[in-house]
Amino acid sequence: QVQLMESGGGSVQAGGSLRLSCTASGNTYNSACMGWFRQSPGKAREGVAALYTLGITAWYADSVKGRFSISHDNAKRTLYLQMNSLKPEDAAMYYCAADVPSSNCNSRDWSSKRYNYWGQGTQVTVSS
Repeated sequence: QVQLMESGGGSVQAGGSLRLSCTASGNTYNSACMGWFRQSPGKAREGVAALYTLGITAWYADSVKGRFSISHDNAKRTLYLQMNSLKPEDAAMYYCAADVPSSNCNSRDWSSKRYNYWGQGTQVTVSS
């Protein structure tokens, strides 16, 4: 029903910036819980940030607060993750996810809830 395609990953030096994009295709939608997750080898997947597409707030992992910003452009059907002041520990495979229709999209549940659509991932490497 919905396909997610990520782009924008790459290799940067510590302190640099990257902007990840995730464009949705398939069935038209106007409300969803959407987020970014990341996973490095041998580590569990962790939530990075999420938002509700019709809301005005977003939620972030403590480790990225103040450095990352998530946003969504409904017209372009694209989710973004602006990453600034990157650190070596930010290196990971980054995945976008969407839950359509949305449920439990709030500050308490966003990182642990189930998402029914996932992108293929885009690699982010940060050198010190």
